[in-house]
Amino acid sequence: MTFRSPFVAASLIACVAALSLGACATQPATGSSATSAAPADNGPAYGPELQGFDYPAPVHQFEFTSQGEALHMAYMDIAPAHPNGRTVVLLHGKNFCGATWEGSIERLSAAGYRVIAPDQIGFCKSSKPQRYQFSFQQLARNTHALLESIGVKNATIVGHSTGGMLAIRYALMYPSETQQLVLVNPIGLEDWKAKGVPSLSVDQWYGRELKTTADGIRRYEQATYYSGQWRSDFEPWVQMLAGMYRGPGKKEVAWDSALLYDMIYTQPVVYELGQVSVPTLLLIGQKDTTAIGKDAAPPEVRAKLGHYPELGRAAAKAIPHATLVEFPELGHAPQMQDPAAFHKALLDGLAAIPANR
Repeated sequence: MTFRSPFVAASLIACVAALSLGACATQPATGSSATSAAPADNGPAYGPELQGFDYPAPVHQFEFTSQGEALHMAYMDIAPAHPNGRTVVLLHGKNFCGATWEGSIERLSAAGYRVIAPDQIGFCKSSKPQRYQFSFQQLARNTHALLESIGVKNATIVGHSTGGMLAIRYALMYPSETQQLVLVNPIGLEDWKAKGVPSLSVDQWYGRELKTTADGIRRYEQATYYSGQWRSDFEPWVQMLAGMYRGPGKKEVAWDSALLYDMIYTQPVVYELGQVSVPTLLLIGQKDTTAIGKDAAPPEVRAKLGHYPELGRAAAKAIPHATLVEFPELGHAPQMQDPAAFHKALLDGLAAIPANR
């Protein structure tokens, strides 16, 4: 299956604007100078449901009613040329979308897997309800209803970052329909509130989100997602997020983002890892330091947070049927930072589970 890149137009816009500053160098850039190579907030503007941003495969909409509100959940459903009988569901993180799984979709599809990549409610191309009780249980129910609607009765659930918290919740709620659980640098492996991270109100989160810029996203992603590295192929994902905050739906996007941060902070899953009953593969970039609200915590608390070598090993010990694969030099997004190493580990891990489990 051939995937066209959905990002050419957006990248060209950013590159043309920043050409004189060297932002579009073809060689990978490293160090702090990489983040200063592009303008602070220059690039395309997208609608509140990422209107104007193309995905790597056709986008379908699952329409349903939840909490008395008519909603739609965007998703891609990619059929492989040579099916192996298995389905993989890819759950994105907080600052990601279904489209950011582009490389994984291509590799999994080529290996024979049917791939479902949804955008959760409140994210990306899906509905942005202004009054919604966000919970991981609700998002898991929404995802389960989507899969039921397209005839998927059993699947491998892959979750990255916040999607990892959701994947754990899904496996706890639907163990008989979860063939395998794969967690890619999941957050929620520690309870930030219990460790001393101060609570932020939804209004405070909203105020922070309204200040989102491409430069702020880029700096955070370089430090956390890519362990200090920066390459030109990371830039489209910066523009994907920043574009929603430049567009006419900026306030809608920021408000739902604030509600989602509150959900993440207040609904830890770490205490239930021992109840996960399905085979679990942990793929952990060791240089990740992600911890929600860490920047609002005092220095002595901040120093205790986001130690992924420890968190990954503790999770592997807590989950009864877990296999841990560590990437010593990678950060929060190993599937994007080193696709070759990541996808080898992923495909090897998936192959270890019988197709008829």
